Amino acid sequence: MFQTPRGGAGHGTAAADGGLMSIGTVLNVLRDEFPEVTISKIRFLESEGLIEPQRTPSGYRKFSVHDVERLGHVLRMQRDHYLPLKVIREHLDAMERGEALPLPALGRQRDGEAVSDPSDGPTAARIGRAELLAAAGIEERELQEWESYGLIAPLAEGVYDAETVTVASLVAELGRFGIEPRHLRVMKAAADREAGLVDQVVAPLKRHRNPQTRAHAEARAKELAGLAVKLHASLVQIALGVRLP
Repeated sequence: MFQTPRGGAGHGTAAADGGLMSIGTVLNVLRDEFPEVTISKIRFLESEGLIEPQRTPSGYRKFSVHDVERLGHVLRMQRDHYLPLKVIREHLDAMERGEALPLPALGRQRDGEAVSDPSDGPTAARIGRAELLAAAGIEERELQEWESYGLIAPLAEGVYDAETVTVASLVAELGRFGIEPRHLRVMKAAADREAGLVDQVVAPLKRHRNPQTRAHAEARAKELAGLAVKLHASLVQIALGVRLP
């Protein structure tokens, strides 16, 4: 599954800690399969009880190989099956008890029950407003301000895409450097333009009557989004003359 780092530049001190890894090392391990995973995402999954890393006396997280494998399962079930975190947690807990459970199908909700519909596209993981505030460690006033600038927006049902936690965490971190939400509108505009470009490419596939073709559109959109993110990051690094770890 995942290769445990054996030292070297940028890989932390896993060997010195008896196989335990820092969150930065875990990020490097996971990014081989999940290039878009972030430290904020890992922290969010911890806050949701999906993993329980050890803590050093000074409060730093230390992850075992089991923690990394469990994170991989979580990210894979989100990516491939679009399951909510509660369902993923229950499934993994059952696996660790030695129970073999099939992954549940996730579809539309009708009268409180899930109803599968092959014509539906995949359903992304979603969280409520209170969950977003808790996971990102922000106040209601901050969220309201960020929403006013269009950096964060709820979905039609009043809930949020789970990836919004990453956005909120990054906005908060940038704020500690004096970068205010109004300064980030240019980034949001650029992201919207990039998303529009990807959507133009996959739109014909998404409108196709064949469900398999529509599923291919989703996979193609993910691939293009990943390439766009990497290109954006590289262009910023070149413009600043820096090299990110």
